[in-house]
Amino acid sequence: MTNPDANTRPIPVLLLGGQENSLSVIRSLSSHGVPVSLSAPNSCYALLSRHLARRFVVPDGADRHAYWEELLLGAGHPELHGSVVFPANDEAIEFMAAHRADLGRRFALDDHQSNQQRALLDKQVTLEMARSLGVGAPQYWNIEKAEDVLAIEGDVDFPVIIKPIHSHVFQRVYKKKLLVVNDFAELERRVTECLDQGLEIMVCELVPGPDTLLSSYYTYIDKNNEHLFHFTKRMLRRSPVNFGGGVYHVTQWLPETAEMGKKFFRGIGFRGLGNIEFKRDLRDGQLKVIECNARFTAAQELLVAAGIDISWIIYNHVTGGRVPQIERFKENLHFWYFADDFDAYRELRAMGELSLPGYLKSIAHRQVLPFFKLTDPKPALSKAWNTFGKRVLQRGPGV
Repeated sequence: MTNPDANTRPIPVLLLGGQENSLSVIRSLSSHGVPVSLSAPNSCYALLSRHLARRFVVPDGADRHAYWEELLLGAGHPELHGSVVFPANDEAIEFMAAHRADLGRRFALDDHQSNQQRALLDKQVTLEMARSLGVGAPQYWNIEKAEDVLAIEGDVDFPVIIKPIHSHVFQRVYKKKLLVVNDFAELERRVTECLDQGLEIMVCELVPGPDTLLSSYYTYIDKNNEHLFHFTKRMLRRSPVNFGGGVYHVTQWLPETAEMGKKFFRGIGFRGLGNIEFKRDLRDGQLKVIECNARFTAAQELLVAAGIDISWIIYNHVTGGRVPQIERFKENLHFWYFADDFDAYRELRAMGELSLPGYLKSIAHRQVLPFFKLTDPKPALSKAWNTFGKRVLQRGPGV
């Protein structure tokens, strides 16, 4: 697939799933004149972007894989053929990995390999690969049946976490990334609860220390084993503290994080877009793998603001255009989920770890926001309404 010259229409893009990451990609690519379409459920705020060329809304209650299979591989939308297709969540990765050969005959795809995509969706396999390469990983225990918990009773130091093998499946049930357990009785109960719901899980040690010990590395490796870019950032806060999603990030070049990330990706023969997150373990000083993603992440807009627009880089690579060469990125840029970060502050204050002056000083920066853009306000306004407006109405006047 070759990118047309300036006198012809750019090759369009179709995004599958996602949320703020899709929104960032839509805004970015459309600013370069690329028509971008999105297929996602109604809960995706990116569907409200004024920059979208087309919207393919997955009906409520519909099986997303079945909908996407009909949309992309059925006979109903031949006008989409030739588009670049990007997955923007784990469910989309799972779909594309299952149908990659058929999709490749109709669409332009990146360099990902289906077996690697499936492997990295499996959180336990990811840790196993890290260990085999000499990359730090937390201790974990395979759990296939309730009786497996008894075998690890003397090995586990609490608190520990029950971690899903496939995060996107787990989050449909619990609406969170993991479960924290504080004693053996709770561990037995929670494991049984998860297994009864058909969830695949493992028990994993909790790497101690604050969220500021978390860092991430991003890259893209092409078929010639060349990196198109390198990027690192670190975490400032998560909500809930120590267990939740990142709510305050900052760009910073972290050589050790980059080196360990490259060691992992090159060690497994990885191709395509990859992001790997580590946490430094103060007990031995090592960076330990927390998770790995083969897609655009929630922090996509931070990369764009830092001068590494990876969606534009990858788009040009896939379509045969001129790939931008990025040697450096802007450091000390902050990415802020203001409401969730305020919750993190309140939790840290209750723990005696962050004062109000300390919090105000930490946010005294120009912020990169995940949803809001003055030129494209509807996604952020809709999210604000769903987050705050409905709560006010439910409470009623005078509350």
